[in-house]
Amino acid sequence: MQRDGATTSIWQANIPDYEGQNPFKSEKIYDVLIVGAGITGVTTAFLLQHAGKHCVIAEAHTPGFGTTGGTTAHLNTLIDTTYDQIESDFGEDNAKLVAQATKAAIQLVADNVRTLNIDCHFDYRDAYIYSQDAKETKELDKIVEASQRAGVEVEYSNEIPIPDRFEKAARFLNNAQFHPTKYITGLLQAFEKMGGVLRTNCLVQDYKKEDYFTIETTTGQIKARQIVYATHLPPGVNQYSFKCAPYRSYVLAFQLAEGHYPEALVYDMKDPYHYHRTQEVDGRQYLIVGGYDHKTGHEEHTQKRLLQLEAYVRNLYEVQSIDYQWSSQYFEPADGLPYIGEMSKNVYVATGFSGNGMTFGTVSAIVLNDLLTTGKSAYEKVFDAGRIKPIAGFTNYVKEQADVIGQFVGRWFKSDKLEELADLVPGAAAVVTFEGEKMALYKDDIGNLHAVNPTCPHAKCAVAWNDAEKSWDCPCHGSRFDVDGKVLTGPTRLPLEKIEVQALFEEEAEK
Repeated sequence: MQRDGATTSIWQANIPDYEGQNPFKSEKIYDVLIVGAGITGVTTAFLLQHAGKHCVIAEAHTPGFGTTGGTTAHLNTLIDTTYDQIESDFGEDNAKLVAQATKAAIQLVADNVRTLNIDCHFDYRDAYIYSQDAKETKELDKIVEASQRAGVEVEYSNEIPIPDRFEKAARFLNNAQFHPTKYITGLLQAFEKMGGVLRTNCLVQDYKKEDYFTIETTTGQIKARQIVYATHLPPGVNQYSFKCAPYRSYVLAFQLAEGHYPEALVYDMKDPYHYHRTQEVDGRQYLIVGGYDHKTGHEEHTQKRLLQLEAYVRNLYEVQSIDYQWSSQYFEPADGLPYIGEMSKNVYVATGFSGNGMTFGTVSAIVLNDLLTTGKSAYEKVFDAGRIKPIAGFTNYVKEQADVIGQFVGRWFKSDKLEELADLVPGAAAVVTFEGEKMALYKDDIGNLHAVNPTCPHAKCAVAWNDAEKSWDCPCHGSRFDVDGKVLTGPTRLPLEKIEVQALFEEEAEK
């Protein structure tokens, strides 16, 4: 499978790109256009088509290209925003609703796997979380007590299934894991059998609304009565650009020299935390470990994070081989819960899943299916896409937006480490100044130069180099571009302006 970076995810290796089989009808007015073919968009489209809606999916690249292909595919009732935090910010009743929603998501995946006979290695697994000092133990107790009040199945444990020290541990029952790209492939096949349409390499641009939406894309117009943005951030500069902050996380998949592969999901309580699980792929067992998260575009040397993760892994396990290493992107919501629902009349959004994208992507499909077929959902208020909470998450909101504003006004003019063009070694990149103009320059492995305007078209922030994935990443809203400026990840709909380096240098030489 193609993916949004230079590294290879275990879920995308040896899996072909999925192409749509059903013909698209340009004259047809579809009931719903779903933008994005990750787990959120595909599950939403499948449920709506099953409910009798006529749906078309528009995917800018290919299914599973982004976060769904880069996830570690945990399905959790144990989520990043803990139930004591949810209780404090949203109330005990809403904490119970969130717990119910996560259980419903896991059940939906299990039901789809069973009824559609999807071979995606779905298995129920218990999830362990453990503390290593008194402060973490105090937090763990609060998590366990609030989780129990919310109705989550959790109990204390005298052991953890990985070789790390711990002071106290808890076990969350009936969490799960699966192979995400095989899962969405199974859903897409079922979606198409019901008459659904998939359009790949189809970037949605703008739309106009009369009796229905006319949506402009790179492959022509689509007509639809409702639109669902399942793309993390919807396009354009809007409220979600400031409610959600982009982060990257790093993952290794490796084989053990000897020893026990843990049959569980495991998490420590560091910030950022480490996460572990086992997966069989192509007849081989792999231990998958992730962590070392940071805000997108805020790490000067992202490859260092993979090296730190490798050191962490080798300290715990006898490693035979590291077969896959990659990173992926997710978005942190300002107040800790996703935004799912109507963003404007007949336009819907699902975003802000933190590190629980497979769970909340499926929750989103449940909520959106309810809203678009019945007009209401049991979960619509707690995940209300238009909510503004001045208390819950307000400190984080201010912090994130101050950071974004700083990117707008200060990033270009504080750089005092610009490299001269000639100093770039193959594989290196930098934002450099040439004749008073800044350019984002990358030298590939055979010495060819690739140059682009370093200003992100979305909101005019300055991009930063991601050396692990060989991409230019926007630190404001998470848009990402390849070395020639092509869009890898939205919310931008426009590429970075390409600069013809050879012509530029020849012009200089003639002077």
